[in-house]
Amino acid sequence: MLAFWTILAMTAPPGAAQPTTHPHAPTDTKAASAWPMFRGNPALTGVAHGNLPDELHLLWEKQIGEIATATAAIADGRVYVGTDDGDFLALALADGKTVWKRPSEVPIRSSACVHGKLVLFGDDDGVMHALDASSGTGIWSFETGAEIISSPNCVDDRVLFGSYDGHLYCLSARDGTLIWKSEADDRIHGSPCIQNGHAMIAGCDGKLRVIDLNTGDQARAVTLGSYSGCSPAAQGKHAFVGTFGNQVLGIDWVAGTVLWTYENPDQQFPFFSSPAVIDQTVIIGSRDKYVHALDATDGKLRWKFLTRARVESSPVIVGDRVLIGSSDGNLYALNLADGTERWRFTAGAPISASPAVAAGRVVITSEDAVVYCFGPKPSRDIVPSP
Repeated sequence: MLAFWTILAMTAPPGAAQPTTHPHAPTDTKAASAWPMFRGNPALTGVAHGNLPDELHLLWEKQIGEIATATAAIADGRVYVGTDDGDFLALALADGKTVWKRPSEVPIRSSACVHGKLVLFGDDDGVMHALDASSGTGIWSFETGAEIISSPNCVDDRVLFGSYDGHLYCLSARDGTLIWKSEADDRIHGSPCIQNGHAMIAGCDGKLRVIDLNTGDQARAVTLGSYSGCSPAAQGKHAFVGTFGNQVLGIDWVAGTVLWTYENPDQQFPFFSSPAVIDQTVIIGSRDKYVHALDATDGKLRWKFLTRARVESSPVIVGDRVLIGSSDGNLYALNLADGTERWRFTAGAPISASPAVAAGRVVITSEDAVVYCFGPKPSRDIVPSP
């Protein structure tokens, strides 16, 4: 059954037609055509290259199963996404039609990463899969000791991801052989970020671990005060991460010191959303129903936006907008500067996945396993994709 949807018009000056751009937003043309992994880039900053039209319109919707919580990846004109039902699909970005489908009975909650000719993802059996991105044919697989919720991150010929068996793994992208693994003291739910020759992972042991990318040796560990289920974002020598101790931390990962902590003074709820960061602004959602914007230098609140339910979706910054989903069933577009609402789309089911932004399109999946694609005003009526 099709999800109920509603679009509220974007607020824009009369006659506005040109997409808006943040003055320091990246504009790499090649990168603008892809969102190859969770959070968009190896540093997990959640910042999209390129622009979006001022007004977003629904281009297509696609039912892919019963339940889906993973974030989609976009590359080479295709959308790659798995479901909690165990299916993994490649859809055409243009119209949502199924290009290929890999069925299984094992839930897929790990978001995909497209690296070269491969698309990679983990499953609840603890297996990391590498498929041929064009055909869905299996290339290699690697088995860990517990489920993989962590989304893979790729750099050069290496694939990195965490497992509930308490290890950060580094594999060869070519054949899936183990290069090294680094042990933590508890499960790893989030994804590793990569910055300046190091991988950083936050986990259920309540530490941000900084790992040498070449050797797998731990360079340092920073105590977070509570366990974390989100993925850190890195900008230069600084990293940002939320915890189930109801705090967001700014960390100098090179020195191994906590620079600041933030918590909502009015109500205490965990931060499960992974942060986005651009310039001196950190954006993060919380189970307190708010989207929070913080000063990256001192952690002070710049603004917060109230939704009607917990916010576990991770924000994406594109131009002067923040895109983020909520368990209230809405996808929101907010002003980056002040958090005012500019647009929303009502999916009718909770949204815990995060937006994927590429090629002037936004793709997001609701928990009832409907994939939505937004972009410029279509020239035809919207119909569900087969």
